[in-house]
Amino acid sequence: MLTRQHAQELDLNDPLAPLRAQFALPAGVIYLDGNSLGVQPAAAPQRMQQVLQQEWGQGLIASWNDAGWFALPRTLGNQLAPLIGAGDDEVVVTDTISVNLFKLLSAALSIQAQRAPGRKVIVSERANFPTDLYIAEGLIRQLDRGYTLRLIDDPAELPAALADDVAVVMLTHVNYRSGAMFDMAAETARIHAAGALALWDLAHSAGAVPVDLSAADADFAVGCTYKYLNGGPGSPAFLWVAPRWQQDFQQPLSGWWGHRTPFTMSPGYVPDDGVGRYLCGTQSILALSMVGVSLDIYAQTDMAALRRKSLALTDLFIALVEAQCGDLGVTLATPRDHAQRGSQVSFEFEHGYAVVQALIARGVIGDYREPRIMRFGFTPLYTRFVDVWDAAAQLADVLRTRDWDQPRFHARGAVT
Repeated sequence: MLTRQHAQELDLNDPLAPLRAQFALPAGVIYLDGNSLGVQPAAAPQRMQQVLQQEWGQGLIASWNDAGWFALPRTLGNQLAPLIGAGDDEVVVTDTISVNLFKLLSAALSIQAQRAPGRKVIVSERANFPTDLYIAEGLIRQLDRGYTLRLIDDPAELPAALADDVAVVMLTHVNYRSGAMFDMAAETARIHAAGALALWDLAHSAGAVPVDLSAADADFAVGCTYKYLNGGPGSPAFLWVAPRWQQDFQQPLSGWWGHRTPFTMSPGYVPDDGVGRYLCGTQSILALSMVGVSLDIYAQTDMAALRRKSLALTDLFIALVEAQCGDLGVTLATPRDHAQRGSQVSFEFEHGYAVVQALIARGVIGDYREPRIMRFGFTPLYTRFVDVWDAAAQLADVLRTRDWDQPRFHARGAVT
């Protein structure tokens, strides 16, 4: 069944295939990097022109009301909520993951300081995305009250790390390097049983795998919109707060957009009710407007259908690469078990960076992460089965011919 004809047949029978036409994919490119930056929705330029020419150009300042600009973080949050198992008025699209992590970690530690003041430890993975760890380190330095960061080297070490001094456990649902996925419900239950709070980073799962924060009984979550959610480079992140915690905390970045009545221009801060208090300053309306374009496409399908295709795409890629490249030094770094896999496949190779650059030169775009990890992301909205077949064939040819071993493919850019 590992033939190109079989891949073509899978595309012909794919119920999601029509959605591909709603993305502006360059000709001659196989794009397997949606886990880093999503593809531009075809409707994005028209929407941008509408905001520029009509809402800003003609409506001017009246568009804060007339075009719904002021409400956009909440409006988009409600539109995104079904993709992550959240309810209305539980999500806001705002700021960056780093800023939102600072807010939510602060909230979690503040809550725990009131409930269990002896809990002074944040637990995370050493392999977590670096910004998550950096933000935790920075917050600990700022608080200067005996807080520490405890890192585990393997998910199996989490139970032993959950001592009675742990306040918050901060985990990324799908690991950015390996694509390995936690069982969110099981780990959240374990964290709660130990008396800690659970904060989840959904950067590599929102829009790629089914997420149900409410069913998992999670406490807090952050995520970005520029990967699988195709909001554009650097598009705003989002945050979710379980309803039980929304009224319990006045976040540290108490900007005027999080004020209950910002246009009273009061000199004193009064936090908004609900998740709105986690907003901070004035938002980029141009950036927010692009997020809605992609969410409109998600509204035409559901996460169960996307997950079925994602697993089929990644299963096929793993089978093809191992069949064609198994004797060429590549090693699978992503779990085979569906329950433990996100929507990317990572292979380890000694010269992985150069291989990825050689593939990009051929129009097959993946990316590389230290150490030795070649990452390939599969976005079911626009990735075809024939793309998977062709990408695996090109990878095999690059490896067999050692095409990667050219000086130009070893040269490093600022962004890898």
